[in-house]
Amino acid sequence: MSKKGFLTRYFIIIEKIRKGKYVSLKEIREHIEQKIISLSLQDDTLSMGFSERTLKRDIREIRNLFGISIEYSRQNSGYYIEDEIDNLNFQPMLEAFDLFNSMNIASDLSSFVFHENRRPKGTEHLFGIIHAIKNRKQIKFEYRKFDNEHISTRLGEPYALKEFKNRWYLLMFEQNANMAKTFALGRISTLEILRLGFTTNQIINFSNQLSDCFGIIRPTDRNPENVILSFTPLKGKFIKSLPLHKSQQIISENENEFCVKLRVFITYDFILEILSHGSEVRVIEPPSLVAEIKKRLSDALAQY
Repeated sequence: MSKKGFLTRYFIIIEKIRKGKYVSLKEIREHIEQKIISLSLQDDTLSMGFSERTLKRDIREIRNLFGISIEYSRQNSGYYIEDEIDNLNFQPMLEAFDLFNSMNIASDLSSFVFHENRRPKGTEHLFGIIHAIKNRKQIKFEYRKFDNEHISTRLGEPYALKEFKNRWYLLMFEQNANMAKTFALGRISTLEILRLGFTTNQIINFSNQLSDCFGIIRPTDRNPENVILSFTPLKGKFIKSLPLHKSQQIISENENEFCVKLRVFITYDFILEILSHGSEVRVIEPPSLVAEIKKRLSDALAQY
């Protein structure tokens, strides 16, 4: 089996165990067989054979490659992941795995699976960047900003990947600027993984830096603010099922409104998110955001 085949099987095993609790060998085998039947349509190097011996070998490799410990509980007769997977380096791998597999499988189902034509750009760099993050290798690439046609060369230490609004972003410490920055994968070209390694900078914690952000913009000239939004009851059902931010707290929920409180940086991305809900949302606090939304709605109306 190819290296890609082995990695695919590792991800399938992790996917099954992390979604269940005390998963049996039989359940893992059945899940792998179901997945590989579909995936083998795209890659005939994937193997159908699987045994307890194979699983034990795979568990060792998963621990060595990803630092994830899969254990067996005799009391519960099943496998489980010892610690919750929450590090920024591994989570994008799972997302990328799901993304590529769903895209590949759907290519043979085009008559009844309809994909959005606007697929995210830059996904061809995902696995290369993940490799660099995992192995602590510096990277170099050409980058073009939206507001500038000039192409610049960037060199730095990749720390994590983040997906937002169907776009992928690289979180990296750029050496020339001597600071942490965010780069859109869709504007990266000629990616090169260097032999030069780097030591993790303990000061840089992208998880903490982005915790109060909506999206990938983190202002340096202000603090996060408490925001209260009132939605219509119907829109509230959507907001409840898919929260705007992890800080979202429900203040009230009745037949008249669905009201939530968030703590976020008020950025351009966040303002656009509020505007996207149109008349189904009303900003209660803070007053500065109320004024900003009023102005933008007024400016939009003036276009007609």
